[in-house]
Amino acid sequence: MRPPRSGPGGRSTLLYARPGIIVTADRFSVGRTSYRVADLTQLRTTRGPHDRIAVRAAVITASMLGGVGLLLGFTGGLHRLTAGAYLILGAVFLLPAALAVVGDRWRPPPHELWGWYGGAEMLLFSADDERQFGQVTRALLRAREMNRLGGWVDPLASAEPWRPSR
Repeated sequence: MRPPRSGPGGRSTLLYARPGIIVTADRFSVGRTSYRVADLTQLRTTRGPHDRIAVRAAVITASMLGGVGLLLGFTGGLHRLTAGAYLILGAVFLLPAALAVVGDRWRPPPHELWGWYGGAEMLLFSADDERQFGQVTRALLRAREMNRLGGWVDPLASAEPWRPSR
């Protein structure tokens, strides 16, 4: 599926094309979903949710450690612990924070492009790759600008070459 390049007869200008993602001056297509660029409003970018496995692991670990701490506190076991045991408990209490940091580094939240289409806010595009997300977002913003300005002509191609007057 190849969209037409800019040319005579009102054919659309291709701004970005990768497998599954096509941005032209008139349409934005992701997978099997296609949007008219002129109908997209209030575009915004955000980060998606954190990795569910890392969040669950951090919550479970934190709740287990909190339960152990409460149990030791109510049974009076904290008074009988040695200095080494306190160091081990402190290291174990840092485990949830370490899991959250490692989870965010291992699987960072995806970049998301949201916008209003047909009277409803929709997730238009989502990507883990920051570079690809930036390219698609910039292409879509250029397409919106082209629609707003009523078309786009390359200024160098439409200019007459300068010739000295004789």
